[in-house]
Amino acid sequence: MHALNVDYMLSLTPILLSYLPLTLGMASLGMVLALVLASLLAVIRVSRVVILDPLARLFISFFRGTPLLVQLFLFYYGLPQFLSFLVSINGVTATIMGLTLHFSAYMAESIRAAIVGIDRSQSEAALSIGMTHAQMMRRIILPQATRVATPTLMNYFIDMIKATSLAFTLGVTELMGATQKEAASSFLYFEAFLVAAIIYWIVVELLSQLQKWLEKRLNRAYQR
Repeated sequence: MHALNVDYMLSLTPILLSYLPLTLGMASLGMVLALVLASLLAVIRVSRVVILDPLARLFISFFRGTPLLVQLFLFYYGLPQFLSFLVSINGVTATIMGLTLHFSAYMAESIRAAIVGIDRSQSEAALSIGMTHAQMMRRIILPQATRVATPTLMNYFIDMIKATSLAFTLGVTELMGATQKEAASSFLYFEAFLVAAIIYWIVVELLSQLQKWLEKRLNRAYQR
C-alpha cells in the first residue's frame, strides 16, 4: 500500500506557490475586463438599444451555451486560421480572452438582474428632477445595483480562479500546469494534486472571507 509522502508535499508546496501569482494575475485581469464588458452588455440589455440588444443577446447566449474549454481552443487554435494577426497569440493571452468573454456573459445577466431589481420609482424620481438617463444610471441605479450584484460577482471571480486551471491545456505553466509537470516527473500524482487542491482551497476561503467583509460594508448604510 502506498504511504502518503508528506516530505514530498512539503517540498512541492513552495514550487507550486511560485506559480500562484500567474494564476491570480490571469484571473484578476480577466475579472476586470469581464466586469467592464458585462456592465456594457447589461446596460445595453436594460436600455434595449436598437441593433445592439439582439447582438448582446446572441453574445450572451453563445458564451453561456458553450464550454469554456471549447472557447479557449477556438481562441488559441481556431481563430489564427482566419485572422493572421492572432498567429502570435500566446496561451496566457488566449486564456485571459476566454475568461473575459465567458464570464462576462454570466456577469452581464447578474448585473442586469440587479439593475432591473431597483425600484422603478427611483428612476422616475431621477428623471423628474431633470437627470439624463446616463446621469440616472451613474448616480442612482448602478451604485445600488453594485451592492446587490457584489456577492454574485465575487462568486464568479472565485470560479474564474478555478477556471484558470484549464490554461495548462494551452501550454501555460500556471498552478495546474506546474502540478501536472511535477506529478509526471515524480509519479506521485496524489500528493501533487492534493497540494494543488489545498492551495486552491485556501485561496478560495480567503476570498470568501473578503466577500463577507464586502457584503457587511456595502450593507452598512442600509442597516437600521
